[in-house]
Amino acid sequence: MPSSRPRRSPKPQERQRDPERTRRRILDAAAAEFSAHGYAGARIRAIAARAGVNQQLVSYYFDDKEGLYRAMSQQWQQRQRELVPPGTPMPEQLRRYALEMLRNPEGVRVFAWSGLQYTGPEDDPDGTSRAQLLGSSVDELRALQQSGRLPAEVDPACLLVMLMAAAMATTTLPHVIEGVCGVDPRTPEFVEHFADQVAILARLVGLEPA
Repeated sequence: MPSSRPRRSPKPQERQRDPERTRRRILDAAAAEFSAHGYAGARIRAIAARAGVNQQLVSYYFDDKEGLYRAMSQQWQQRQRELVPPGTPMPEQLRRYALEMLRNPEGVRVFAWSGLQYTGPEDDPDGTSRAQLLGSSVDELRALQQSGRLPAEVDPACLLVMLMAAAMATTTLPHVIEGVCGVDPRTPEFVEHFADQVAILARLVGLEPA
């Protein structure tokens, strides 16, 4: 829930000549903090220290930790729109998401943390927006099913969850990858190879339009 505390203005000496740059520094610091500790473990004081600003400025621009997290979520949604424009085939979507381990590792880690610390919808700051965003992907899978590309017994929603888990495996299962594949899962070479494999799997399952 949004904070009921009034927004405090920073002291005159704390005002920034470039507020957009300050917001960016805070958001970058928040990404690092949430990536390291998750939503539950992140602290506004630590984010302010990372950004090199007074803690009061974080409250001024974002109200509280939830407001800051929502702002990060909005950034990620914009990133998704750029990453997979409408019409991108599902196998290519998954390949690009898997490559985010290289391009946006903090964002992937924050997403993974949100699952590890999940206790219910009441404590999920961006649950509604995420459900709306992923709902379009489920609809895409249902359309493939209706066209005969997917067997009738496949649950499109469950399939999406499985595919998302596969695309995130280099972040969520690095120890398994190292043990099974015998490679460092963080190297660009392996991440690119793994992303290609996820796309191949999606094509084999039948997730590419005829």
